[in-house]
Amino acid sequence: MTTAADVGFAIAARRLLPLLFLAYIVAFLDRVNVGFAKLQMVSTLGFSDAIYGFGAGIFFLGYFLFEVPSNLLLERVGARRWIARIMFTWAIVSGAFAFVDRIPWGPLPALVGIAPVEFSFYALRFLLGVAEAGFFPGVILYLTYWFPAARRARTVALFMTAIAAANVVGAPVSGAIMQYADGVGGWEGWRWLFVLEAIPSVFAGIAIWRLLPDRPAQAPWLTAEQRQGITEQLAREDAAAHGVGRAVTHGVGDALRSVRVWVLGVIYLAGTLSLYGVSFWMPTLVQELGIGKTAFLEIGLLSMIPWGTAGVVMVWAGARSDRTGARRQHVAGALLLAATGLIGVVLVGAHVVPALIALCLVTSGVLSFFATFWSLPTAFLRQTAAAAGIAWINAVGNLGGHFGPDIIGRIRTATGSADTALLALAAMAVGGALLTLFATGGRGKDAAAGRQ
Repeated sequence: MTTAADVGFAIAARRLLPLLFLAYIVAFLDRVNVGFAKLQMVSTLGFSDAIYGFGAGIFFLGYFLFEVPSNLLLERVGARRWIARIMFTWAIVSGAFAFVDRIPWGPLPALVGIAPVEFSFYALRFLLGVAEAGFFPGVILYLTYWFPAARRARTVALFMTAIAAANVVGAPVSGAIMQYADGVGGWEGWRWLFVLEAIPSVFAGIAIWRLLPDRPAQAPWLTAEQRQGITEQLAREDAAAHGVGRAVTHGVGDALRSVRVWVLGVIYLAGTLSLYGVSFWMPTLVQELGIGKTAFLEIGLLSMIPWGTAGVVMVWAGARSDRTGARRQHVAGALLLAATGLIGVVLVGAHVVPALIALCLVTSGVLSFFATFWSLPTAFLRQTAAAAGIAWINAVGNLGGHFGPDIIGRIRTATGSADTALLALAAMAVGGALLTLFATGGRGKDAAAGRQ
């Protein structure tokens, strides 16, 4: 029988997910569009692959340092205010990349002993990470206010298809901007790329500010019965967590001392190494399949294919994870699929069709991993511990976003090839899969994941 809570969950999904989906599209696009800008920017600014790789990844150091404080503030001031603030500040920083070689930093570059333009690139990437810190874990926390665990993997999967959508839409748009705006107003295409792709973040921030309710109790589009049904079902889930013999973590200190939280952070690290290693280098990898150096639109269109495929696969994986309850198996299987793809990229070389198939395996694996992973920590973290624990797992894990592109950049600079780095990422993905299966506890079917 359909209950008021069931109807409320369906309405909440229709109301909230499109808005959060839009916000994540522009967030992810502003995070990774430097991968397209790199095709033109590095020659203008005189950057090596190592400089680019380190700068692309330093974003995640700022992200790491401010992740937990940001999520705790979100819990205190409310999702609507805090997510809108995040979006406005990252739009400003992202647009500032158009002036990366013109921003005066005073004596700071000399103090750290690097060239002013290189310092400016690193500083802006770091500040972008600071600005965006808390957005993704904040949304994951926010979804726990609205949806029970049995619906969560599917809900997160739908939200995270924004990664695929950002690349499917963003890749050709970025390519077109760089190809056709190049020279307009005396600006290179990469400068227009940063300015034009920062503007949607401002409008998305306004939409969040006006339309996002903090909790079910503040949702004007739910009836009183639906609000009560959602609240009561989530409360019953919390209460049941105490009665099934599993450890439920409530406080900040409990979360940060939890071995499970740290293990999950390492597993998440394995996934982010692959995701961002490929995301920041995808346009370059595609270009090196024999595409023309300035055929930016063609590079963008080809880059769409792996991400479009991944979007379909991740929704299927999230739904299947909810249906079967086999959370750990889905997480581990996704990492093994990504590892297979990474090895495939190395083996097939510069053959276009096999390389794109291998990249489809990588993107499908990593996005399916992200779609299903968050059902593991949200099964045992509660209250303030959820804000701190989710943020800490995301912060530790997203260090992979620093090391993934940085490793590829350094190895490419040293050897002229990314093969060794891609094999290292594959090994990390396999290690993450083994940790998931043997070090996260639980039974074959994770009853603790909250099946109703």
